[in-house]
Amino acid sequence: MATNKSHKWAFIARFRRNAFGWRSQPAITRINEAVSEIRKAVRKNPVLGGEGAVTLLERLSPALERIDSSSGAIGSAVNRAIEDLVPIIARAPASPALREKWLDRLWEAVQNDEIPYLETLIDFWGDLCADGSHASKWADDLGSTVRLAWSPDPSLRGYFKGTSACLSALLKAGRYAEIIELLELAPHRFWYDRKWGVRALVAMGRMAEALQYAESSCDLNDSPIAVAQACEEIMLSSGMADEAYARYAMQANVKTTYAATFRTIAAKYPHIPAPQILEDLVAGTPGMESKWFAAAKDAGLYQEAIELANRTPCDPKTLIRAARDMVETRPQFAAEAGIAALRWLVAGYGYEITGLDVWAAFDHCMKAADLAGCKEQAIGRVRRIVEQDCQPDHFVLKILGPKLGLDPRGGLS
Repeated sequence: MATNKSHKWAFIARFRRNAFGWRSQPAITRINEAVSEIRKAVRKNPVLGGEGAVTLLERLSPALERIDSSSGAIGSAVNRAIEDLVPIIARAPASPALREKWLDRLWEAVQNDEIPYLETLIDFWGDLCADGSHASKWADDLGSTVRLAWSPDPSLRGYFKGTSACLSALLKAGRYAEIIELLELAPHRFWYDRKWGVRALVAMGRMAEALQYAESSCDLNDSPIAVAQACEEIMLSSGMADEAYARYAMQANVKTTYAATFRTIAAKYPHIPAPQILEDLVAGTPGMESKWFAAAKDAGLYQEAIELANRTPCDPKTLIRAARDMVETRPQFAAEAGIAALRWLVAGYGYEITGLDVWAAFDHCMKAADLAGCKEQAIGRVRRIVEQDCQPDHFVLKILGPKLGLDPRGGLS
């Protein structure tokens, strides 16, 4: 079995200072490869894997410091790597002396991290300590500086990079009351710091106090979503699912898409009927009802989806795709989606719309209506919609007019 000193890591040669210039994609690829290499080592030798994880974290910032990080892609890749590597270090059965050396090396890397890429690493400091003994030592070492940084004397007060590391170490050491006492010294109520107070109160089983503490911790510049997530978790862990849903679910589970938000809430609260969740989400976003069309469709709430698509402007291409995909399985829904798409096309909505989009909406609608046994009715509805085309160029009317027996001015030909 290879020892820590004899093992040759392939990633070391790739993570030299400024190794990647300004390009982020090669760096992201190399980070993923390095994490995979370390994971393979862990299977045979967990301590060796821990050594590799520490080594990679030491080399990340110097290698990446010149990369154009404006897109956020490299930062996200580093954060994912940190989340993968921290458990490897934490679980490694390292001797106390070796773990202390790892912590010293990681602390030096954090201190030298100017971008900073390792900012989230200090939130895991208690985990990296692995046991209460190491955690207490680090909490004592860092605590005096935290108190100085939070001094009531403005001439002494300042920013300290290790504040979260100290609070995380105190939590790992089980020194919960000290966390609350220390946070009372903070000159501002930042959620970034006070979340540790919430965790300490939860660890002490003081759920009601933890909830109150969290609700009072949102500063003007803090994310209300993060606070809502913490409050929701407290209530759910206390068996108060209905209260958690009513008070926090809508804000705590916001995702990058409306459909993902709906799915997350529905999965977390299976006892709440899907139509009720949809109704509550729609009520919380007045004027954007159609944004929930895809969420309703994916949940099988087809009637609700069509109603939403017609309440406020809906992306015609989204409706066209829905019509296309559901022609065979849900022809009535597909026909309605196609009609809604034509309605918004006639109203001038849609991005980079071409004649192909207009024909696609019409064709999918007609095919679905034929299967649903309502083709003549659908043709009549489409004709009435198209003849109302008041756009300067009569775009939809010019395309479908001949097919529907309409002239370019919207009259019957």
